[in-house]
Amino acid sequence: MLIQRAAMEDHENLSLAPYGFRSSASRGRLHPEPEAQDRTCFQRDRARVLHTTAFRRLEYKTQVFVNSEGDYYRTRLTHTLEVAQLGRSIARSLGANEDLVEAICLAHDLGHPPFGHAGERVLQRLMAAHGHFDHNRQTLRIVTTLEERYENFRGLNLTWEMREGIVKHETEYDRADAGEYDPELRASFEAQIANVADELAYTAHDLDDGLRAGLLLPAGLSGQALWETVRADISWDGREWTDLIRHRMIRRLLGLQIQDLIATTEAALQQSGASSPLHIQQLLTNLVDWSANMQAMQTELKSHLREQLFQHHRVARMAEKAERFIAEMFEVLTKSPHQLPAGVKNSINNFGVERAVCDYIAGMTDRFALDEYARLFDPHTRP
Repeated sequence: MLIQRAAMEDHENLSLAPYGFRSSASRGRLHPEPEAQDRTCFQRDRARVLHTTAFRRLEYKTQVFVNSEGDYYRTRLTHTLEVAQLGRSIARSLGANEDLVEAICLAHDLGHPPFGHAGERVLQRLMAAHGHFDHNRQTLRIVTTLEERYENFRGLNLTWEMREGIVKHETEYDRADAGEYDPELRASFEAQIANVADELAYTAHDLDDGLRAGLLLPAGLSGQALWETVRADISWDGREWTDLIRHRMIRRLLGLQIQDLIATTEAALQQSGASSPLHIQQLLTNLVDWSANMQAMQTELKSHLREQLFQHHRVARMAEKAERFIAEMFEVLTKSPHQLPAGVKNSINNFGVERAVCDYIAGMTDRFALDEYARLFDPHTRP
């Protein structure tokens, strides 16, 4: 049986909640294109993101631990896939458009530079006088300008809703700058789900990686309200610590937070009387959120992770080295742009030398950045 786009759109009308965004209602693309007959516009957006060079590079970009630490720690790519899985699951439970949520989730970290938040911090500092830098805006720049895959336009020509979801990506560590994407409106319901899926994933999985690496110890988490709640829920006596117990703890940590999120959001939806996607965006606060008690427990756990994981000397040393690598590369390449590859040099006329160098560095993987640093500064490395 062949199921075409019209039938998929009819299914959305039947299966989505009134506030779930229908693909048939999309504002469309910046450059007009005939829509595919075998998939919706958001399914097409998802496919375009998956096939980008920027998406493939996420495999070798740091989440917390660089690749040299081992093969079992999360990278930006595995983090992104986990965010997409969580996003789809939450969207399905709440009657939102799963395809739009997944597409936003898959794109949300495309603009992250190498070496995680350390890379972003140094580029923010270096670009402060040259138009600034943040990874949300860089993601939008990638999908609208930097990716070149089509003859008639630059970028991926994603739908308006997809681009809005990228721009309005917001978590505790990310702040949105909506610009021309209706800044007076909140993020769409689907974008709000993508935002909490990101927050869920990085908190639980940073904890998981920290425990695996031995930088965090179960005894050190004793007394943390959320940790103790999970421990009681799986009836762990706190004595034997194995990989299986760690897996159970992380699964249940996610499960309890998702249950709380769905119950709290459902209550907020009913109280708001949300009747359309626009209605949700016009509200004064986000609807997709946790209860006050869960938020308090999450805040306590995140504070512990900042102090014990991100400030651990192994993580801090790599972050400081990364900042030096990137700062030195930026300085030498902006002062001597003749050292840039031809394609990057060609972009200087369009974007200016600082932005061209920033784009070049932001697109690097950790591995490529280290190799490029050696090519620029190590006399024993071939240029």
